[in-house]
Amino acid sequence: MQQAKNIYLDHAATTPLCQEAFEKMSPYFCDCFGNADSPHGVGRKAMLAVDNARDKIAEILHANPKEIYFTSGGTEADNWALVGGALAQKGKRVIVSAVEHHAVLSAADKLRDMGVKVDVLPVNNGGRVEISALESMMDADVGLVCVMMANNETGVLQPTKEIATLCKKYGALCFADGVQAAPYLDIDVKELGVDMLSLSAHKFYGPKGIGALYIKSGVKIEKFVSGGEQERGMRGGTVNVPAVVGFATALELTAKERAERQAHLSALRTAFLEGLADLDGVTKNGEEGLPAVLNLRFDGVDNDSLLYAMDLKGVAMAAGSACASASVKPSHVLTAMGLSEQEAKNSVRISFGKDNTEEDVRTAARVLKEEVEKQRGL
Repeated sequence: MQQAKNIYLDHAATTPLCQEAFEKMSPYFCDCFGNADSPHGVGRKAMLAVDNARDKIAEILHANPKEIYFTSGGTEADNWALVGGALAQKGKRVIVSAVEHHAVLSAADKLRDMGVKVDVLPVNNGGRVEISALESMMDADVGLVCVMMANNETGVLQPTKEIATLCKKYGALCFADGVQAAPYLDIDVKELGVDMLSLSAHKFYGPKGIGALYIKSGVKIEKFVSGGEQERGMRGGTVNVPAVVGFATALELTAKERAERQAHLSALRTAFLEGLADLDGVTKNGEEGLPAVLNLRFDGVDNDSLLYAMDLKGVAMAAGSACASASVKPSHVLTAMGLSEQEAKNSVRISFGKDNTEEDVRTAARVLKEEVEKQRGL
């Protein structure tokens, strides 16, 4: 068949930089190039842009600007929250869910190497943490609990507010990875009751290489990046002014257009599934969650060969997290949900974006259906 036009359905991995963010960032590369921590006028102008961006992000999250710390991305924010939070808890036990991003799970391994006890919280077959299971693991020796708000492979939402309430009951810190949730959910850190929350701008049409960690006032956390006195002495390194400006611009636009985008993404999801309605042997992995993320299992079809064939035909999809794309291991998220290794290898992630059209997703579904049938020998 003729190749489809390039159709990008991997927005959970990254999104294109929106024009609004690009335009706001542009002056800070060459014209207003100052180091935001320099004491002269050029530096003060750059710092004003950083302060304005921090204020804007804090307002959207219902936080205080002093609670927002910029990082190099979601991975650093996750590592900082987990390692810095655990060390500040003086060796108390840490609990992480089985379906966390590799940034969290790798940081958990680092803590184990440092002698910190880290326990893994299971999820049910739908990919969701059960509060009763978490409570059975809680006691006064738990210092930190980490459960992501929305899963990056399945889109499944976790009961973040209930988890934070339980943590408070036992005197433990609650860290929520909000990287995949921020593009789609109205996040109110006060309402949720979390102590820390991570964000990454490139998930919502902002620039790559910039993230943030919300740290609730009064929460003790160790430094993760040592150096200068940037970020109120908590995170060394010259502030990436253009990226910070782009981050705030993209998040502001995301918040403004959230309802419109949600409706559009839901319609795309419906259209895509309609295109696969008469294809046998298709199973959705995980409970209902984010409208933009869909994880499907195709019986008898290996995801490596399927994704390769789809790419050749102009449709970009993924098997899971881009951070693990080089791994030959099956998805840890899907196996934690009870899928066999083979079932996990039969699964792909489709993630829609605001610039996809209904024609895009119907074309992609048709191409996917044809390729699945071809690989099954039908």
